[in-house]
Amino acid sequence: MAIARLHGGPLDGQVLPLDDESQDRLILPYSETQIVYERTGAAENTGEGDGPTSAEFHFVEAEDDIDPDPDGRDE
Repeated sequence: MAIARLHGGPLDGQVLPLDDESQDRLILPYSETQIVYERTGAAENTGEGDGPTSAEFHFVEAEDDIDPDPDGRDE
């Protein structure tokens, strides 16, 4: 199993499982839009016994504006 470590954007700091460890781009649903992360660098921990393979992904863009308060209420 491989994992994606997300940096920047609304999912900063999240870790997600990767179905295909050779993926270079993640398009993820977020609220009512989609966000895009791209791989930066090579996969780490690719040997046996050194933990799950991991790859760094950095935020690129959101399909639409991300509004944390779409109803206009600041609570």
